[in-house]
Amino acid sequence: PGLSYTWIFNNNTLYVQEDGRRFVSQETGNLYIAKVEASDVGNYTCVVTNPEAEQSARGPPTPLTLRSDGVMGEYEPKIEVRFPETTYAAKGSSVKLECFALGK
Repeated sequence: PGLSYTWIFNNNTLYVQEDGRRFVSQETGNLYIAKVEASDVGNYTCVVTNPEAEQSARGPPTPLTLRSDGVMGEYEPKIEVRFPETTYAAKGSSVKLECFALGK
């Protein structure tokens, strides 16, 4: 709790709020990219920040490359849901649930 996740793309902060194709889960830190384009090729580095401790940690860079053969692998369409069994919220508060559609 209290951690935040951002991603660095080729040594520049990735501003996914302004980009409808990319999303960073604040639950897991995962970066999701819909419909990868040639401009997405490069190195991605995750940065985890703990605001309470005023500390950040940077992971190793992960390269993203495009396959030239057009094969996507063995991914079947599915809905990725990680909702807790029960979600509690105070009246008048906001609740954020994350749901992702994955596939070809």
